Amino acid sequence: MTVPNLISFVRLLGVPLFLYLLLVAHADVAAIVVLAVGGTTDWVDGWAARRMRQVSRLGELLDPAADRLYILATLVGFTARGVVPWQFTAALLARELLLLGSLVVLRRYGYGPPPVHYVGKTATFLLLAAFPVLLLAAAVPGAEAVAGPIGWGLAWWGLVLYWVAGAMYVVQASRLLRAVRAEGASA
Repeated sequence: MTVPNLISFVRLLGVPLFLYLLLVAHADVAAIVVLAVGGTTDWVDGWAARRMRQVSRLGELLDPAADRLYILATLVGFTARGVVPWQFTAALLARELLLLGSLVVLRRYGYGPPPVHYVGKTATFLLLAAFPVLLLAAAVPGAEAVAGPIGWGLAWWGLVLYWVAGAMYVVQASRLLRAVRAEGASA
């Protein structure tokens, strides 16, 4: 148990809290705070791991898992509440399904997920920054004129980069599998 992994575990605990605040309690301001803290601690756990020299395999798996869970939970909650249209959610979920398929194929050959790329990190940052701003625009009528365009700008850039990163991961996986097959054919 390292400090960065503890931060990631706390981030994971924020997911059900966020969903409760958004969908059950309708405490939008508190949900915004949980989202903002969850997005900020995404950067903090990585920084702490590097700074404290506590990078671990668990952390390398836990951090992206927490990111995906935050993104998926937020999308489900936002779609249920009408903060984002279902098409936006479907576009992000389709990318996750593509990567899940790639991961299943990689695991069949004994490989884990490819390393996280800075494009994927940037996309995640943009999405995690967009979500509290979009909720602010939906929850506070006076903030909609400013927060709405900012939130949607971040969200659309995040979506595009999310797909670019997904394509990069699929290309990485296919190159690896081609190399494995070529190596097997020559042996």
